[in-house]
Amino acid sequence: MISTLTLNPSLDYLMKLEDFHPGAVNRSRKEQIYPGGKGINVSLLLAQLGVASSALGFLAGFSGREIQDRLSSPLIRPQFIELKEGLSRINVKFSDNQKETEINASGPEIPQEAYNALLQQLGRLPSGSILVLAGSIPPSLDSNCYTEILQQTEGKGILPVVDTSGPALSAALSYRPFLIKPNHHELGELFGRSLTRPAEALPYARELQAQGARNVLVSFAGEGAFLLDESGALHTAAAPKGVVRNSVGAGDSMVAGFLAGWRETADYESAFRMAVAAGSASAFSEWMASEEDIRRLSEQVVIRCE
Repeated sequence: MISTLTLNPSLDYLMKLEDFHPGAVNRSRKEQIYPGGKGINVSLLLAQLGVASSALGFLAGFSGREIQDRLSSPLIRPQFIELKEGLSRINVKFSDNQKETEINASGPEIPQEAYNALLQQLGRLPSGSILVLAGSIPPSLDSNCYTEILQQTEGKGILPVVDTSGPALSAALSYRPFLIKPNHHELGELFGRSLTRPAEALPYARELQAQGARNVLVSFAGEGAFLLDESGALHTAAAPKGVVRNSVGAGDSMVAGFLAGWRETADYESAFRMAVAAGSASAFSEWMASEEDIRRLSEQVVIRCE
């Protein structure tokens, strides 16, 4: 069983522009609305790969109801806690021929009673579950809430996957997460370094592993990715060739691809291959990639193991 936790889900309103002009009236040539949030993205991509998951977190208002409606899939089981007040986020993301811009809302206030209900819900997860903690922590919650969640599930046979950044990621390491997935910017931020190439990042990935992470997956966008697995083996791959259409959700797709590959084979090289293919396929798509595109790209991924 895989459960994904998104503390601050959103509706993502994507607009395509010819050119963006600040301070002027801009007209979109194409709009799309998707459910968003890193954990939700993981559940959506898992469903594309035929893997079931439960989607957990908080929803509020009409936007929250719309998020749940748009998650309708036989392979996604929404188990959100509904808040009595506020609205789930509506994030605006627009791109022109040169760049992407995002305006992300702050989201609803999460009262203590709702957070306590979440902890009780997580305490009922069965042994053997995978729990994906993904994304930033909302302003209304304590910055240590991921640590509290990991404490709640510790010793119960649950494999935590942590895809966040900064102090929240550092604090999670002592709970021996099964997988962490920083990108090169997030990894560099932890150590006060600018990392532009995989070789520069490897010593810092090893340091995160020494601090407790079992498997460390680091993405470098067009420069590829590497996996440092819990045996100490290093797996590297160049990024497949393609036209980047939308980078939103590519990292979440990597997490989902890794988990789908791991469940299918229990082999780290195969899981890494699926992660790279899924992340790239989503970057080459308007939204989340299809299983067909992921399987096709996986045949192009060349992995070196050391």
